[in-house]
Amino acid sequence: MNLMKTYFGIVFFLAALLLTACSKTAQLPLLAADASILAFGDSLTAGTGAGETESYPAVLANLISRKVINAGIPGEVSASGVLRLPELLDQERPALLILCHGGNDLLRHTNHQLIADNLRAMIRMARERNISVMLVSVPSLGLSLKPPPLYGELANEFKIPVERKALPHILGKNSLKSDYIHPNAAGYRMLAEALANQIKKSGALSP
Repeated sequence: MNLMKTYFGIVFFLAALLLTACSKTAQLPLLAADASILAFGDSLTAGTGAGETESYPAVLANLISRKVINAGIPGEVSASGVLRLPELLDQERPALLILCHGGNDLLRHTNHQLIADNLRAMIRMARERNISVMLVSVPSLGLSLKPPPLYGELANEFKIPVERKALPHILGKNSLKSDYIHPNAAGYRMLAEALANQIKKSGALSP
């Protein structure tokens, strides 16, 4: 009986360790008070469907008291992002890159491996410049609005935080959308709040 208790105790302990490891948010360096963040992506970053001050970068800047540069271009695909990003990184010198890209690729049914390769290239560009990275999972359009696994796989590969739930939730509710693929002001606020929470969980902001 004692052996059985010991066995189950060890099993439960190992399971708890595994659960903790899987749920732990990847950590980022602390953001200085004067640090800037580059929000890079397509129309979801630009704020299509809402006013200029209602985009997620504008709202996030107010939530975390940091400069957030809106570098979103509507309609951009990830291959174009690979070409555009290096100059922006060198020009802005951000402490953190928030990468929300791939939505237009998914709309065009681009091969997921190609999307992953482009996102991987952008992450490496930032890493080579000692810039931290946070990913935002973009859902495939459909009944489930489930992001493809590539976002989680890249987050695991580079040990970077990823916001997985906000966009699927927002784009699944008509009250949070301006059209079938873009949030409205309330939706962008929800995305900004989710990202602010993720940044705090990652240790990039003081409690």
